[in-house]
Amino acid sequence: MKLFNTLTQQKEDFKPLNKQGVGLYSCGPTVYNVATIGNLRAYVFVDILKRTLNFNDFKVDHVMNITDIDDKTIKASKGEKTEFQKLIRKYEDKFFADLSLLNIVKPDQITRATKYIDKMVSFIEDLIRTGYAYKASDGSTYFSIDKFREYGKLSHLDKEGIKVGARVAQDEYDKENPSDFALWKAWDEDDGEIYWETSLGKGRPGWHIECSAMSMDILGETIDIHTGGVDNIFPHHENEIAQSEARTGKDFVNYWVHCEHLMVDGKKMSKSLGNVFYLDDIIDKGFSPLDFRYLLLGAHYRTKVNFTWNGLESAKNTRERLVRILKETKTGSANNEYLNHFKERVSDDLDTPGGLAILWDMIRDESLSKEDKYSTALEMDKVLGLKLNENETEDVPEEISNLVSSRDEARDKKDFVRSDSIRQELTAKGWIVEDTASGTKVTRK
Repeated sequence: MKLFNTLTQQKEDFKPLNKQGVGLYSCGPTVYNVATIGNLRAYVFVDILKRTLNFNDFKVDHVMNITDIDDKTIKASKGEKTEFQKLIRKYEDKFFADLSLLNIVKPDQITRATKYIDKMVSFIEDLIRTGYAYKASDGSTYFSIDKFREYGKLSHLDKEGIKVGARVAQDEYDKENPSDFALWKAWDEDDGEIYWETSLGKGRPGWHIECSAMSMDILGETIDIHTGGVDNIFPHHENEIAQSEARTGKDFVNYWVHCEHLMVDGKKMSKSLGNVFYLDDIIDKGFSPLDFRYLLLGAHYRTKVNFTWNGLESAKNTRERLVRILKETKTGSANNEYLNHFKERVSDDLDTPGGLAILWDMIRDESLSKEDKYSTALEMDKVLGLKLNENETEDVPEEISNLVSSRDEARDKKDFVRSDSIRQELTAKGWIVEDTASGTKVTRK
């Protein structure tokens, strides 16, 4: 299996640290709002990576964090503790509901930054003792990037332009302004009721220290694979490397794997352009979340995806054609020749477009029986995640049918608060809701 490593800028043979399992860490969402379809692309990519590792007989220990404390969650809650708790719970629940609709396998372990404050403080104290971190006049504790000689090795940053001693307190900042970054942010009045009293003073952790502390606690000082979107490379992942390797003296991550942006009509998604879309927008237009998943599979994770409604319509038609071909088919014998070709493609840096091409070549092969095609497709679907094994009708319990009816009534009355609440209840009971052109569809997770 080969993966493109952002650190080396090369495609490399994947070799885990040990044969017992692969340590995989993913940067999770900041739960201050609903995840956009651009955000969700990164999680479909991680799902394909994990499924491909499993397809290659690797056992994966997948850890993903929830960023529930940072500039954005404090600002969105206006520094009010009660509102803060409601906000992060609401958007975390919505995030996992969206992952379920996209048939994304839930991480093996989920960490939340607010549960790791003590470990972050210990981490920062270690950096202070070794001279990599210092307390500034503003009361915050910063990491000195000048002390870490390899700073910039992930983003291939030219260190000549770095102004020694410049500091930035914000969690996110531009590549043009590399600066000492905040490990612990001293409380100010904008933080309101959101703070912790620690040996570092009254305040809260910076964004970057959170992932290092959480990943190390579970996966150890060196991780096999760390993922994220390309927007995470700098400053977030660059800073993770600096603070982690400064603390341990060891390589923090062996394989850095990043996915590209999702564009909308050829432009970057932004509120100012009015082109920000969410999974619910897709569902409300009569598409299945799996149509969106199919659209993403048709592009390599390291290339930009241009989202258009026409493109999504095409993905929908192709996916539904596949489902119709395989519908109500009994299992036969999987074809090893096609499976081996498929495995070669997806194992070559997650080439899902190539994998889909192999799938359709197999579907068009008139020498194979319909039953053998079905069984071969099901094996391929262990990576693709299109739920091709759910073509048969399914008995829906009366309790679930009643909830679906109540949700339909709420939607008819445009009571979207209630309809969303019922959707979350159905998700909690193990059912996925899809609003299709032919009506509401529910399937088991």
